Amino acid sequence: MFNLDNLLRENIKRLVPYSSARDEFKGEASIYLDANENSFGSPLPVAYNRYPDPMQWKLKYKLAEIKGVPPQNIFLGNGSDEAIDVLYRAFCNPGVDNVILCPPTYGMYEVSANINDVVIRKVSLTPDFQLDFPPLQQAIDEHTKMIFICSPNNPTGNSIHREDIEMLLNNFDGIVVIDEAYINFARQKTFIQELTEYPNLVVLQTLSKAWGLAALRVGMAFASEEIINVINKVKPPYNINQAAQELALQALDNISSVNEWIREIVIERDKLAAGFAQLPQVVKVYPSDANFILVKTTDAKGIYNQLVEQGIIVRDRSKVELCAGCLRITVGTPTENIELLSAMQQLVLS
Repeated sequence: MFNLDNLLRENIKRLVPYSSARDEFKGEASIYLDANENSFGSPLPVAYNRYPDPMQWKLKYKLAEIKGVPPQNIFLGNGSDEAIDVLYRAFCNPGVDNVILCPPTYGMYEVSANINDVVIRKVSLTPDFQLDFPPLQQAIDEHTKMIFICSPNNPTGNSIHREDIEMLLNNFDGIVVIDEAYINFARQKTFIQELTEYPNLVVLQTLSKAWGLAALRVGMAFASEEIINVINKVKPPYNINQAAQELALQALDNISSVNEWIREIVIERDKLAAGFAQLPQVVKVYPSDANFILVKTTDAKGIYNQLVEQGIIVRDRSKVELCAGCLRITVGTPTENIELLSAMQQLVLS
């Protein structure tokens, strides 16, 4: 039986969060003399001398309309990486608790665990990049606080079977974190609508991929209000700056443009996959639900280096578990994709 209180670190239960000046006052005023800001302004066309809303309510209300969840179920972080780190700090006792990762997967789960001195238990995906339940169940013990599932998965690009994730949610008493950074490009629907059904569910999304706002560093976590209250307690007071909040709000008004880009990216993804399949140095093109493609090659390092010489940068993933010989290649614009395929056709094979 899932019990959030049993998962929380004792020091977090007792934690009195920092109370900022903007936390203590709600609403609008004509004179602000409470936060020791520079009352004369800032040396920019836009006045950034005031601290931003620490809870980013305007942005959360806008996201709530788009995502179909209450704003109280949303946490905003400095990229999804902050949400990952805060989850570790809230729930995992250093040197005692463990988390389960399923490689190959997003590398920050492991980096953040190591920073927070949390034990990592790795249960590799199957050869077709799906959850492997027998060893996964064996890895769980009384100190297992979280399981991270990336779907669509990075670097493999495939979605994890929905029924497998549901089985995990139904049978694990800890927190299941589903990272949906690439969900906008996928056929599978988001797990956000399942929040009321699974109290142990945390869904991560981002504005960095489909929304094209990687430079703003705005990540999202969706969870029960109980979990959101915990991570808000742990986060820094002003973790999303004012410029990022304002620009993200403007971007969210352009959903039709984003949807059109998503359609174009999916079309280009299919064209690229077909083009890769015709190349002699390509052994396998893995199916993708993301905005990138994992390609198994005859010589990943050699191909990578030759592309670099031509000013084309892809990602060599050949040292990642289950990805020997693989390059991860982001879907570019039509022009970029044509140039990439042309460059790969002219490579000197070893």
